[in-house]
Amino acid sequence: MSAALIDQAGDFRVRYDPRHMANRWVALAIVFVTRTSMGFQFQAVAAVGPLMLSELELTWVQLGSLIGLYMLPGAFFALPGGVLGHRLGERRTVVGSLALMVVGGLVTAAADGFAVAAAGRLVSGVGAVLMNILLAKMVADWFAEREMSTAMAIMLTSWPVGLGIAAATLGGLATSSSWRVAIVTTALAAALGLVLIAFAYRDAPPAAGGAPRPAERRARLPAREVGLALSGGLAWGCFNASLVAVIAFGPGLLMARGVALGDAGFIVSLAIWLTMLSVPLGGLLTDRLGRPNLVIVAGSLVAALVTMLLPVLTHPLLAFCLVGLAIGAPPGAVMALLPKTVASERLATALGIYYTVFYVAMAVVQFAAGAVRDLFGSPAAPILFAALVMASTILGLVLFRLVERARPGADARAPVGS
Repeated sequence: MSAALIDQAGDFRVRYDPRHMANRWVALAIVFVTRTSMGFQFQAVAAVGPLMLSELELTWVQLGSLIGLYMLPGAFFALPGGVLGHRLGERRTVVGSLALMVVGGLVTAAADGFAVAAAGRLVSGVGAVLMNILLAKMVADWFAEREMSTAMAIMLTSWPVGLGIAAATLGGLATSSSWRVAIVTTALAAALGLVLIAFAYRDAPPAAGGAPRPAERRARLPAREVGLALSGGLAWGCFNASLVAVIAFGPGLLMARGVALGDAGFIVSLAIWLTMLSVPLGGLLTDRLGRPNLVIVAGSLVAALVTMLLPVLTHPLLAFCLVGLAIGAPPGAVMALLPKTVASERLATALGIYYTVFYVAMAVVQFAAGAVRDLFGSPAAPILFAALVMASTILGLVLFRLVERARPGADARAPVGS
């Protein structure tokens, strides 16, 4: 009994050591900067697209394909990436994934046609998928004891920050130099992340959910945790796919009301910029209230309602600003669901399943939104469809909680990660 008390006291000292409290925010800052490179590289082709069109003699369909190819590997590499990180270690795998992003960026910059550019984007996308999954695991390790929703929300904000920086800088850089220089810049951003993870980042201590022992890395994923990953991924996929559909089809809605293309893109982008404020505040609110279910349900319903009002609100600038503010509450809470219920030594594998569902949902919803637009012939149709998908986030949460309440002792061992 005395030995157990000593172990508990040691855990308490590690958990609440001021150095640990400071180190976790340093770790989060490193993850934030590293993850920003993903949004920065993803947006690069859209930012320099007109110049690529002329020099590489691309069609608009090919240019759109280069943008989408960055996300395509997610449907195929999310689960293997989670298993790989589980076996090799998260930091080592993230360093390798960032190396892929560097190589992919350089290949894209050197392209003399669509095929080579597409290959480069695919290589970059594979690296981004692996990094995205495992950085979430690393943040979860550091914030396992407290403030996880806040930390996850801050981490998620790095994506729009990367998008925004790319939109604001790469077009001008490409104009003053070349689009190839702009693409190389995204490879350099990934290289910066590689250096930070390899030499500045430190793994969380074991008491805070840090690196498991070798024997733990061989643990299989229980069937119950597979269910948690599937339902959590559905919730996260619905939420994000809805927002992407609004961003993709929002300009068409505004143009049908007489807004110029450039102005329409600017107005819709305001929703992205405001998430940099609303998402961290939503995570902080979730941690302060301690009621993630309430935040997710209420936040998803409010966001769905505001999205439904987009076609009828007479002031589009105000309408899209409201969307950016309304979607801020749920993300941190949704992203914290899985790390709070799955054991740390199996979280990387679970996140692989989670992100597989996420990427599939992202692809299916965009296809369905386009089909709805063609079927009804109305620019408002895909926006209303996006509102329905946003509300479906609640379905994912309900399924998650039902699976969570299943008896752990009744689990059968699934072969995932074995």
